[in-house]
Amino acid sequence: MARKILHVDLDAFFCAVEEKFDPSLKGKAFATGGSAEGRGVVTSCSYAARQHGIHSAMPMKMALRRYPQLMTVRSHYKEYTQLSRQVMAICGRLTALVEQISIDEAFLDVSDLPQEAEQIARELQQSIWNELGLPCSIGSASNKLMAKMATNYGKARHKAATPPMAIVHIPPGSEKEFLAELPIEAMWGIGPKSAKRFQQAGIQTIGDILKHPLAWLEEHFGKFAGELLQRAQGIDNRQVGDYEGIKSVSNEVTFFEDVGDKQAVLHTFKGLTEKVGARLRKKGLCGKTVRIKLRWPDFETITRQVTLAQPTNQDSVIYKQAATLFLKEWAPGKKVRLIGVGMAQLEQEFQQLSLFDQSYEKERKLLQAIDQLKQRYGQNAVHKGAGSENYRSWKEE
Repeated sequence: MARKILHVDLDAFFCAVEEKFDPSLKGKAFATGGSAEGRGVVTSCSYAARQHGIHSAMPMKMALRRYPQLMTVRSHYKEYTQLSRQVMAICGRLTALVEQISIDEAFLDVSDLPQEAEQIARELQQSIWNELGLPCSIGSASNKLMAKMATNYGKARHKAATPPMAIVHIPPGSEKEFLAELPIEAMWGIGPKSAKRFQQAGIQTIGDILKHPLAWLEEHFGKFAGELLQRAQGIDNRQVGDYEGIKSVSNEVTFFEDVGDKQAVLHTFKGLTEKVGARLRKKGLCGKTVRIKLRWPDFETITRQVTLAQPTNQDSVIYKQAATLFLKEWAPGKKVRLIGVGMAQLEQEFQQLSLFDQSYEKERKLLQAIDQLKQRYGQNAVHKGAGSENYRSWKEE
């Protein structure tokens, strides 16, 4: 029996929240994000703004040049987080199998419910709208890949100045047919650079992949070939809530102004490592490889990493390694534009060190208590000195 998987994607989430608190914004061309005076970018834009070529991740200066009448709205991150939790709570009423993949997206496995997937999707969409006033689009299919592709397809077809609130269902058995004529860049996981590589090899649509034998694909795309063939057929056996497919967990920030103060950079690193550690613990994961990313003012970007003897998800261990990697590359007065921290070589969490190591056990219990407080009272309930007014790190798909 085929599974029933939903992918829920809130439509222009940040803007929808702003409209909720300021109804006068409805129908207006506006964007949330950083200031145009600095290096601010558009974190979200209304569908009316998209009619003028504005899109997320665009520099705010460019957006205002493209459409000078664009309204800019200060982002309310606390409200975004609160409403995201409320959306996930509504999803959780349907099923315990909910996998949140970003602030505005989640997968649900509703296989145990008797209704048809499309009906469940419509009822869920209506509940989120009726209770929170937030629009969302939902894709339904027999697996995560196809549910995500269904959502993307529904949103891509929408060209109006209003939220799409699309619902697209892909019946089991029709996956290959659905994918065949879609452009290669529509495949989940293939970005613009990868798409060009496919196109140069003569692959214009997802269906074109299946016209080539595995050996040819391996010659052109290496070890990714086998997975590519499966994706082109709509095959995805991952479970909702299964984190084995996650390769890494990371966070990064771009400073509004280049920063050359060592303590300020280390302070920001500390905040990033706490976020990474908390995400690992929430997923029940540990990592063995600590990575940092540095971008200098001339946009040169480097990555450095170190592999630990034992996997960890402890903030202090991650921070110590990240700080050491940074200081090896930094010279007094040298300015930094962007920094990032990540953990790779992930595995399920376990007791890595001896219980006789009191400092380890003390921190483990402290972090557990902090995570519980934040989960119950919000991310701002406990501060460890990690915040910085010099950056914001939010991403909306």
